[in-house]
Amino acid sequence: MPGSILLIDDEEQLRKLLSRIISLEGFTVEQAGTLKAARASLAQKEPDIVLCDVKLPDGDGVHFVKELKVKHPLIEIILLTAFGNIPDGVQAIKNGAFDYITKGNDNDRIVPLLYQAFEKAMAQKKSAIKIKEKGAFTFSDIIGESQLIKQAIQLAQKIAPAGSNVLLLGETGTGKEVFANAIHANSKRNDKAIVAINCSAFAKDLLEGELFGHKAGAYTGATKDKKGLIEMADGGTLFLDEIGEMNIDLQAKLLRVIENGEFIKLGDIKTTKVNVRIIAATHRDLAKMVEEGTFREDLYYRLNVFTIALPALRDHAEDIPALANHFLLYYAAKENRPVMQISKEAFQLLNQHTWKGNIRELRNVLERATIMADGDTILPEHLPFDIQKQSGGSSNLTLASVEKSHIQKVLRYTNGNKTRTAILLGIGLTTLYRKMEEYKID
Repeated sequence: MPGSILLIDDEEQLRKLLSRIISLEGFTVEQAGTLKAARASLAQKEPDIVLCDVKLPDGDGVHFVKELKVKHPLIEIILLTAFGNIPDGVQAIKNGAFDYITKGNDNDRIVPLLYQAFEKAMAQKKSAIKIKEKGAFTFSDIIGESQLIKQAIQLAQKIAPAGSNVLLLGETGTGKEVFANAIHANSKRNDKAIVAINCSAFAKDLLEGELFGHKAGAYTGATKDKKGLIEMADGGTLFLDEIGEMNIDLQAKLLRVIENGEFIKLGDIKTTKVNVRIIAATHRDLAKMVEEGTFREDLYYRLNVFTIALPALRDHAEDIPALANHFLLYYAAKENRPVMQISKEAFQLLNQHTWKGNIRELRNVLERATIMADGDTILPEHLPFDIQKQSGGSSNLTLASVEKSHIQKVLRYTNGNKTRTAILLGIGLTTLYRKMEEYKID
């Protein structure tokens, strides 16, 4: 279901028109004619998206973006302007806006942009910050019997009880978060929280605020103290996913936490003491980044106390059957339906695929396949076309007809929810709209 939007514009007629258009898409819309009214609305309820005019009676939308992102980092903001202005647009994006569009000229872009922004907001809320009060994972939750996976598990089991920092290396989708949770759950800190944050999901200023928190009065709109994630992880574990995306200035502040167990909140004059274990993860080559000067050498060696390299799925393809069966059991329980089987031919195609997205890609492929299958067995034709074509066999179906049928089935499955459909198809929302128009899909 589409989410909630706060529409800020001092032109009442335009505001009502936009509200009507957006409401017809299923979004819940709140309206405000000034920034003062918008702040009052935000204090009561946090929307998923803010659609804001640049010129308002009591302020400037470009500057408001920065204020809003500090207080509400997971809200996506789209700015509207009567007159396109390149410097304003650049500054708006730098301040954290999702997009900057011109009224009238870009009217046909508003609805697709809202869906894109909503998709990003939901993804960030789901994965950017996670707090688990106690460790509940075990190493048996990690699926796989290959030698590479067993070696990674053995290393993780050895380091889990120790207090050392851990660096998890591997491509996107290889299960770094699963390993981090298992390490924490089997550590001496498992009665405390594991706090996870994806460093790539936030701009530098926003990430600093999320990690370190702030004191009341630290900036305009900071009316009360905010506890940062590092402080929330005190006594437990801080999982820094995609640590390679962290700004080098923030790296220095993180180093102080590791070396001295202390930091200074934004707007504070005294230090805050913490005792946290750091588990960091990245798909980047940190050693190369050190050579290039984009990652601090001293931080690298403090994080690199114990390294575990997680293999790409193509390097332990023998685990695909076990992983596939695990996901099929999960989706059967989720959808309250019988567990599906995979035909021998479909399994062969899965084994031949290169899996650039690793385990995460396999999971998404199987979710889509369960939607496409009409019976209780997943067949080759239920798999994405790029996997089907590996068979080398001939087919009377054109790529266009297969793609059209696939989109129609997923749309039926989601009851016409285009955002959910685009996610399941693994494409952007604008791409989905373009393909629906191309194939004349209502």
